Amino acid sequence: MRRFLAWRSIDDEWRAEGCTVERGDFGLRAVGVQVGSTYQLDYGLETGPELFTERFVVTIKDADGERGILLERAEEDNTWTLNGDPLPLVEGALDVDLALSPLTNHMPAARLEREPTEHLMAWVDVPSLEVTASRQRYEPMGARQVRFVGLDDGFTAELDLDADGFVIHYPGLAGRA
Repeated sequence: MRRFLAWRSIDDEWRAEGCTVERGDFGLRAVGVQVGSTYQLDYGLETGPELFTERFVVTIKDADGERGILLERAEEDNTWTLNGDPLPLVEGALDVDLALSPLTNHMPAARLEREPTEHLMAWVDVPSLEVTASRQRYEPMGARQVRFVGLDDGFTAELDLDADGFVIHYPGLAGRA
């Protein structure tokens, strides 16, 4: 499957995101751009067959210039590197979560079965690109809907998904364009 997905912000900040997504036996590959009122962010995401993040590269351009990061996860022990250096802060995480992006909710939502599942995520802040650990829970709510819970801050959102498990509506953040 190959698709183009686009979202627009529904919060108080102007923002749009578009990406080309390929999903198959190999996992998921996505290449996209997120444009805000003060920045442009380009990214590439690769997962393995189980939809666990393997590689995430992001570059941002804003008033401070251009900078980027490369996050990689070792499949055998779920250790991470940031630009080639060990990143023990997110050891054990299976996925990356890009701030303000509905795309990165796809992997944990797509793996969700019948029971709530907790995840440790390598969360990437926008626009700083600082990487921190984020504990999250995904709860099934029925066909094509999951509840996202930020376990560190208590934030909750009920996400509407399309037939392929990609976010259509993320309350307070973005809706499919």
